[in-house]
Amino acid sequence: MRLFVRLFALCCALLSLPSFAEPVSGLYQVREAVTSQQPEERTLALGKALETLVLRLTGDAKALQSPALEGVRKDPQQLVSRYVYEGETLVVDFDPLTTDNKLRQAGLALWGANRPSILAWWLNAGVEGANLVGDGQEAAAPLQQAAQNRGLPLRLPLADLQEQLVATAENLSASQPDALQPASERYSADALLAVQAREADGQWQAEWRLWLGDSREQGKAQGIDQKALADAVLLAVSERLAPRFVVKPGAAGAMVVEVQGADLSRYAELARLLEPFAARLSKVKGDQLTWQVNASAEQLRAQLGLAGLQEVPADAAPLDASAAAGATPTSAAVNLLRFRW
Repeated sequence: MRLFVRLFALCCALLSLPSFAEPVSGLYQVREAVTSQQPEERTLALGKALETLVLRLTGDAKALQSPALEGVRKDPQQLVSRYVYEGETLVVDFDPLTTDNKLRQAGLALWGANRPSILAWWLNAGVEGANLVGDGQEAAAPLQQAAQNRGLPLRLPLADLQEQLVATAENLSASQPDALQPASERYSADALLAVQAREADGQWQAEWRLWLGDSREQGKAQGIDQKALADAVLLAVSERLAPRFVVKPGAAGAMVVEVQGADLSRYAELARLLEPFAARLSKVKGDQLTWQVNASAEQLRAQLGLAGLQEVPADAAPLDASAAAGATPTSAAVNLLRFRW
C-alpha cells in the first residue's frame, strides 16, 4: 500500500517537470517537394521520402542500400499508410509498425522517437551585420523545417537584446559553451548547438559546434540557400547523435535499473526517459528507485546520461546500504545497471 501512496505523490510532479529529452512528433511523416502529380514524379518522391525516413530512423546514410531492403526500395508504397498533396508538396505517412519491423528484419539499428532536445544559437552573418535567429522570426522557418525533416527536437532562443549580446561570433566559436550556458538554462535543453552561417560566392556556409553532456562535436556545412544549409547542418548533427542512441536488433533484453538520489521531479523525469523501454517501477525505498525495463545497456546509458546520471561501477557497494553483506544476487541482478545523481 505504501508503494502506491508514494507513486501517487510522485506522479503529481509530472505537471511541473521541466522538459529535457522529448519525443519527436511526426517522426514517420515525410514531406517532399514536387512540381506535378504525375505518377512518375510521385514514384520518385516516394523513393526520396523513404530515403529521408530511413536516414532519420537510423542515422546511417548507407542503411537503405542494404540488400535486405531491395524490395522496399523498388516499392516504397508497401510501407506507406497514406499520402496526400499539399500544393507542391507530397506528404507521405509511413506506417510505424510495418516500417520498424522491416528495418529490424534487415538488421538495422533504430533510433527511437525520444531524442535529446537541442537549443540552437544560430547566427546569420551578412553585409548588414550578424543576426541571431530567434523563435517566431521569419528566419526561423528553415531551421524548424530542417529539424522536422531530420527528426530532431529543435528549440530557438527568443533572441532578445540580452541574448543577442551573448550570441557573438567569439562565443559561438569557443571550444566550450561557458558563455552560452547561463542564457541557455531557461530553455531546459539537453544539447547546445552553436552555428555561424554566412553567404559567400553565391552559397551559404556554416561552422557548427554541438555540446551534449561532456562530449563535443563540430563540423562544416554548405547549401545553395538558407533552407539547404539548415538541412545540411541538422543532417550532420543527426548523424553524429544517432550512434549514441540506436540499438541493434536483439541487443535489448530484460534489465533492472536502480537509481539513487531521486526526488519527486526526478522520478517524473526518469519515468519519461524510460518510457520507450516499457519501464515498470518495481520498488521505492527512500531515495532509491528500482525499474524493470526492456532495453540494452548501451541505450540505457545514453538515455540516462541525458538526465545527468552517473553510472555506479559494478564492483561498487550496493546502492541500498541496508542490503545484507554477501547476499546472493538474484537472476535479475545479472542484467543490473545502477546509477546515481
